[in-house]
Amino acid sequence: MSNLPNCPKCDSEYAYEDGALLVCPMCGHEWALGLVENNEDKREIKDSNGNVLNDGDTVTVIKDLKVKGSSSTLKQGTKVKSIRLVEGDHNIDCKIDGFGAMKLKSEFVKKI
Repeated sequence: MSNLPNCPKCDSEYAYEDGALLVCPMCGHEWALGLVENNEDKREIKDSNGNVLNDGDTVTVIKDLKVKGSSSTLKQGTKVKSIRLVEGDHNIDCKIDGFGAMKLKSEFVKKI
């Protein structure tokens, strides 16, 4: 048997590795290996209004953003579902309908 931890959300013992993440097939929860949900070291990522963002949140874009490598613009008010928080300058990883996979800065979004 593997030494993987149980799911922190539903305590299922059937978690499996998917790249750098652990995934629970019972509830669908994903978390990074080595991170615990109540870890005090974890950096809080906040939106433009100061609300704390979490993986899976839905946010809206607060201003028009130019998309690098494209002539199109991401319009203000665009809804972004199921965000994933990552380390780095652009700390939100997401998929946007009509644009595809993209990274955003948390200072340009507002939590719904």
